[in-house]
Amino acid sequence: MIQVTDLSLRIGKRALFEDVNIKFTEGNCYGLIGANGAGKSTFLKILSGEIESTTGQISMNRGERLSFLRQDHFQYDKNTVVDTILLGNPRLYEVVKEKEKIYAKTDFNDADGIRAAELEAEYAELGGWESETSAAELIAGLGLDPERLYEPMASLETPEKVKVLLAQALFGNPDVLLLDEPTNHLDLVAIEWLEEFLINFENTVIVVSHDRHFLNQVCTHIADIDFGKITLFSGNYDFWYESSQLLLRQMKESNRKKEEKMHELQDFIARFSANASKSRQATSRKKLLEKIELDEIRPSSRKYPYIAFKPDREIGNDVLWVENLTIQDDDALTDTPLTGTPLTGTTLSDTPLASTSLTDTPQDVSGKLLLDDVSFRVEREDKIVFIAEVEKSTSALFEVLMGTRKPVSGEFKWGTTTSQAHFPKEYEDLFRSDASIVDWLWQYTDSRDETYVRGFLGRMLFSGEEALKPVNVLSGGEKVRCLLSRMMLSGANILLLDDPTNHLDMESIQALNNALISFPGVILFTSHDHQFIQTIANRVITIDRAGRIQNYEMTYDDFLAKNKDIMKSRVYSFPGEAE
Repeated sequence: MIQVTDLSLRIGKRALFEDVNIKFTEGNCYGLIGANGAGKSTFLKILSGEIESTTGQISMNRGERLSFLRQDHFQYDKNTVVDTILLGNPRLYEVVKEKEKIYAKTDFNDADGIRAAELEAEYAELGGWESETSAAELIAGLGLDPERLYEPMASLETPEKVKVLLAQALFGNPDVLLLDEPTNHLDLVAIEWLEEFLINFENTVIVVSHDRHFLNQVCTHIADIDFGKITLFSGNYDFWYESSQLLLRQMKESNRKKEEKMHELQDFIARFSANASKSRQATSRKKLLEKIELDEIRPSSRKYPYIAFKPDREIGNDVLWVENLTIQDDDALTDTPLTGTPLTGTTLSDTPLASTSLTDTPQDVSGKLLLDDVSFRVEREDKIVFIAEVEKSTSALFEVLMGTRKPVSGEFKWGTTTSQAHFPKEYEDLFRSDASIVDWLWQYTDSRDETYVRGFLGRMLFSGEEALKPVNVLSGGEKVRCLLSRMMLSGANILLLDDPTNHLDMESIQALNNALISFPGVILFTSHDHQFIQTIANRVITIDRAGRIQNYEMTYDDFLAKNKDIMKSRVYSFPGEAE
């Protein structure tokens, strides 16, 4: 249990939190949500003691231990993996190191023997004899080979370090567990394992995450930060969202009925206040009017951008045909942009592929292949998610289809009615200039009306002076919103989206999710967001490490259920960090 009493935090003149009172109890998992800048991560740091609040206090039961998932991937580079995990229980780690120091002494005396016996007893009480086994089980569950326990942290890749840090936080059954974006950099199997771990965890969990599916799976309560207050709701994220929307609708409907009643009373008073025979009734209605109070509807600090993709034309039956496409992991192959030849009045099945070949001479295939002799067809109602063991495979495929990368061999054809818009994985080069957001976006539209462009940006949360910011200083989430704006202006009926939810806050993810659900065209996309994939995709294409594909005509959840063993034997990694 952890209790917050009269907590306030002021940063300059701004009150980030004001008089917060909340109790987090044993056996529950609390999802901490709020708009960007609301203070979610800051609140976790206050609970952990890393930041001191302006007023108020944090209290726990005597003897309880708190564990906090830290995001500093380089903090433990001088430690081994096992030592890093044991640091999740600082006292156990101290005992281990003191024991090692005593036993290493060449002049071991009676006092050392007594102290060693005391440490051995405490070591056993803290679960020391099972600690390395427990550490091995944790990293195995997260997808790391237990034999790597004694490797230095510096030798691990960033996603591997994240898994070790998560194991550190989970180690030793802490009484209170604080997790800040625990699914970042985790592959699908590791996320599923973590969900099961937290569902079965018997103590208190407080988690910040932009992964709605994860919150739905593990949370028993939602703690909503808004306007410096924290309001507690029972249920998972979807229940909170539906409940909050329902409450807002009910308050608006109640106010509408009250306003109608007020107008009715005002009309009566205006008509009959001067009429002697009706004066008593008019006076009665004045008193009734004075008693009516409208419910105060305070707008949320959350801001949802307006996202809607509207194709300029309806897509035809012929969409895309890819045949025998091979792509090499070699930057030298991207020097010459090429595009497939569009169809001209014939069906895909009747058109000879030789006329649209992308390579006239054989290419060097000595490098690693991202795609190896891949063929597939896209139909007019397809919403396809690509799941790749090597992320670059899907990015390279999208680049070839958009004509910005050259394959080794093979061909593809877009239908004559199709038009494409691309959200690339890497987009920093598009934001190198010091042009304002208005000027940057203006280059992607035929409209010369600044009011139109500014109005469009306002719906994407770039209002007033915000629209004049140079694009080279924008945050990750702001750049993503700019790219989505560019795609909306294109009027394309085919969208290629390479991990578009990365850097977005939950409100923007929700808006994008809803926009793609209602989009009438074709979508080819990748994502690390389970709910995003499940609600959009009606087809799954996997790309294995050898560059071969498998096609599944089914939803994402059906795919996972059908291929659970395959997914556990491979690492499909989707790293993503919120803004």
